[in-house]
Amino acid sequence: MRIADVLKGKGSAVTTVASDAAVTDVLRFISEGNLGALPVVDDGRLVGIVSERDVVRRLHQQGSALLNARVSEVMTTEVVTCSPDDGVGDLAKVMTEHRVRHLPVVVDGALAGIVSIGDLVKARIDMLEQEREQLESYIAQ
Repeated sequence: MRIADVLKGKGSAVTTVASDAAVTDVLRFISEGNLGALPVVDDGRLVGIVSERDVVRRLHQQGSALLNARVSEVMTTEVVTCSPDDGVGDLAKVMTEHRVRHLPVVVDGALAGIVSIGDLVKARIDMLEQEREQLESYIAQ
């Protein structure tokens, strides 16, 4: 199964934030959308990602002053990305190696979606369920 298949099931709509937005905007988006991370997009280009983990770590370091900061001060700029053609199994390994839970999906430099570790786990379970059903059908014949 490829990432394109995962995006077909979950959709490709992504909530994003600009690098000059306030950290309080990130908190609102994360809370209201039940999100774990937001891609940071400026002028149509992915420039970073900001996660719950990024905010919590900075909050511990800076205290409430963080609430007056901009996203550019909190975001991760070295973003691990994937393409729609990548395989689900391969990306689980990439996420583990890089210790990330969200991967923006990029096509020709433009954001095309985002997948989480939960999306990959669900895709793997779905694949295993299909294989089980096929084996049961084969045995029943």
